[in-house]
Amino acid sequence: MKKFRLFTPGPCAVPEEVLIEMARPFHHHRTDWFKGYMKQATEKLKQVLCTKNDVIIITGSGTAAAEAGIVGCNPPGSKLLTMEAGKFGERWGEIAQQYGINVIRQKVEWGTAPTAEMVADFLKKDPAITAVMVVHSETSTATACDLKAIGKVTSGAGKLLLADCITSAGALPLKPDEWGVDVAITGAQKSLMLPPGLGFLAVSDRAWGVIENNKGQHAYYLNLTKARKMAKENDTPFTPAHLLIRGLVKALEILLEEGIENVWKRVAAMAAGTRAAGEAIGLKVFSKSPSDSVTALCPPAGIAVKDLRNELEKRYGIESAGGQDQLKGKIFRIGHMGYIDDMDTLLAIGALEQCLYKLGHKFNIGAGVTAAQKVFAERL
Repeated sequence: MKKFRLFTPGPCAVPEEVLIEMARPFHHHRTDWFKGYMKQATEKLKQVLCTKNDVIIITGSGTAAAEAGIVGCNPPGSKLLTMEAGKFGERWGEIAQQYGINVIRQKVEWGTAPTAEMVADFLKKDPAITAVMVVHSETSTATACDLKAIGKVTSGAGKLLLADCITSAGALPLKPDEWGVDVAITGAQKSLMLPPGLGFLAVSDRAWGVIENNKGQHAYYLNLTKARKMAKENDTPFTPAHLLIRGLVKALEILLEEGIENVWKRVAAMAAGTRAAGEAIGLKVFSKSPSDSVTALCPPAGIAVKDLRNELEKRYGIESAGGQDQLKGKIFRIGHMGYIDDMDTLLAIGALEQCLYKLGHKFNIGAGVTAAQKVFAERL
C-alpha cells in the first residue's frame, strides 16, 4: 500500500474536514446563505492575516489577486519598482509591462533576498517611483526577505508597498498594518489549506485612495473597485467559487483554533528541522536567506533531481518540487505549508534518506532524522 503525501510548495495538503465541508449540498451563490459564508470568511481572513484593512476575495489564483493589485495601484503617471529575486518576482514585472505600466524591473541574484537598503537606494535615486512590489517569500528559491524593514523604508518615503505574501501568509510572521504593507496578496492553495481557486488582497486606505482615483486602464474581471463595492454587501461582482469559500471558513477556523502565532512556530520548526536534516546528510541549503514555508536543497553530486523526486514519489508517494528556469535540475524543494506537522516532516526526511541511499549517496542513515528530531525536541 502506498499513501499519497503532498510536500509541494503548493497546492498543499488540505484537511479532511475542509474537503468534507465542500462536498456537502449547496445553494445558489446569490443568496443570504452564500453571503453568510462570505462574511465569515472575510472576518476570519482578517484575523489570520493580522489586519484591520479591507480584505478582498478574488475567484482565481494568487496571480489573479496580484494582477488586480498591480493594475489598480499603478495609474497613468505612476512608476513601479519590482524587486525580482526569482520566478515570481519576475512575473509581477511582466504583468506590469503587459499593462503598459512604467516599471523598473530590478534583478536580484536568485537565492538572495531584496533588502531595505536596496529599496531605499532606488527611492533616493528616483523620487518618481510611486510604488514598490516585493515578494515576501520567493517560492522558486525558498527565500524570504525582511518585509518589515522594507515597509519602514517605503512608508517613510510615502510610497505604496505591494507584497506577494502567497507563500508567507499563514506560514511566516506577517503584520501588514504594523509593517506598512499597503497591499498584501495571497492565495488559497498554500498555508490557508484549500485547493487552488481563490486569491486574497488586504488593502490599506492609502492604496484604496490610489485605486479608486485611477483614471487609466482597469482590468474588467479583476477590478478592485467593483470587488470592494460588492464586498461591502458580502457579495462578489462575478460568479464566485462559493464552495471554496465555504471550505475557506472551515480551514480558517482550524488555523485560528491553533492560533496564528503557534502556526508560525510550527512551520518555523519544520523548516529548521528540514534544513538541519539536509546539512546532516550532506545536502546544501540553497538560499542565503531561507524561507520557513519551503526549503530548497541541492542534491549531492552524481544524483539527478529528477531521479530523486521520481524515487520519492514511486516508493513513498511523496510529491516534492524541482527548480524552475535557471534552477532546473539544481535544487529540489520540500514544502512546510498546509495540513502537515512535525511527524509528517520526519516521515519525509526518512523517505529522503532511503531514496538517497538507494541512489548511491554515502552518509550515515538516520543522521537527518536525528538532526530534525533535535530541532523539534527543543520546541517542546
